[in-house]
Amino acid sequence: MRTSQTTAGGAVTTQGGAHLLLVDDDADLLRLLSMRLGASGYRVSTAESAEAALACLAVERFGLVVSDVRLPDRDGLQLFEEIRQIWPALPVILLTAHGTIPDAVEATSRGVFGYLTKPFDSKALLDKIVQALQIAGTAHAGEERTAAGWRDDIISHSARMATVLDEALLVAASDASILIRGDSGTGKELLAHAIHNASPRADKPFIAINCGAIPEQLLESELFGHMKGAFTGAATSHTGLFQAADGGTIFLDEIGDMPLALQVKLLRVLQERAVRPVGASRALEIDVRILSATHRDLESALTEGAFREDLFYRLNVVSLTLPTLDERREDIPLLANHFLHGLARKYQKRLRGFAPDALEALTTAAWPGNIRQLQNVVEQACALATTPLIPVTLVERALRGPSIEALSYAEAKLRFERNYLIQLLKLTDGNVSDAARLADRNRTEFYRLLQRHSLTPSLFRAETADVARERQQEFI
Repeated sequence: MRTSQTTAGGAVTTQGGAHLLLVDDDADLLRLLSMRLGASGYRVSTAESAEAALACLAVERFGLVVSDVRLPDRDGLQLFEEIRQIWPALPVILLTAHGTIPDAVEATSRGVFGYLTKPFDSKALLDKIVQALQIAGTAHAGEERTAAGWRDDIISHSARMATVLDEALLVAASDASILIRGDSGTGKELLAHAIHNASPRADKPFIAINCGAIPEQLLESELFGHMKGAFTGAATSHTGLFQAADGGTIFLDEIGDMPLALQVKLLRVLQERAVRPVGASRALEIDVRILSATHRDLESALTEGAFREDLFYRLNVVSLTLPTLDERREDIPLLANHFLHGLARKYQKRLRGFAPDALEALTTAAWPGNIRQLQNVVEQACALATTPLIPVTLVERALRGPSIEALSYAEAKLRFERNYLIQLLKLTDGNVSDAARLADRNRTEFYRLLQRHSLTPSLFRAETADVARERQQEFI
């Protein structure tokens, strides 16, 4: 086994087991617990305050947190509540020198996994840790998961993504319906496929459908199928996607865009575990796991009556939320190089990577389009590259893209005014009186406008039109 020490956030012992975070302001106790847990095969990080613990959690992946109740900046229950908001599946064990039965009852009722009173027996703590890791599914995290390949398409070493993936693996073994939330381009379908790969249904079909991309009148037939002659144009019977996915998983992307009338029919399918193709007289039993995704705020849609409450609770048995790319910036170099290597093969170019300033530009840019936008930027840079290293100029060009230039209101007004005057002068062949009349302005005011924009009316007269085009081309 390999052991290393670092000082960021406290001493860290790196070994082959699960990674634990110990939080206590007693440095002697931290050293003692670190040695005991390290001897039991665990990797251990320590923090002496709640803030330090939250900082560690933001950058590292942990299987469990053991915290003292009394910390210098807040109590352990407050820390637990903050952890639960961001990492809801991360188990927490609390230690206290002043414990009472009511305190223990309150802590466990709020979701704390264990509550031990100091001085505690080391074996009791180890037993609690083993139980928590087994329930959380992280007792054997690491090599086994990587070998399974269930999430190979998800490129990340972000602590935020690691937490989501831990939760995904935990629920994959069940048949619970999962609602995946996240902005467009965050990789919701990739996560859904990974959950399918990690589930007992992995050798059965995985079928994805975008509920917002198919016209309403066709969506029912696509999902549930139709019989020959069921409607005009139904020349043959059609097997719906629910039947095609029988035994496997169906992924309903952008479920928030599903029409209300079809939401009722989907709810019936979920309740009865059977589909009735359009035009059929009887329903067909199906065995399908439902994963769904949306970038919309479904709670707001419920309030507005745009989404059925009963369907929402059927789909939202477990909710997973993907972070935006801005929230996992440490993954940007990893993703960018992953895309580059694939695109180098596509464009048959010998590309080695990004110049340092190009990689810095990618890492510091804003990514409203998330991973999809990053992939497009990298592809444009690769397509135009003529050197083995992608230069910053190509990255900056791709980042600008076709986006609208950001202008202040005053700048936009001036630009519009200039173009408007040019069009009037073109229309009137440079006749100021006619142009002023069309603009509903007097000649004096109109001349003042022309002077503001350095426009000379004579340049727009018919006999000098060619010259006008040359002189005014920067305004057109």
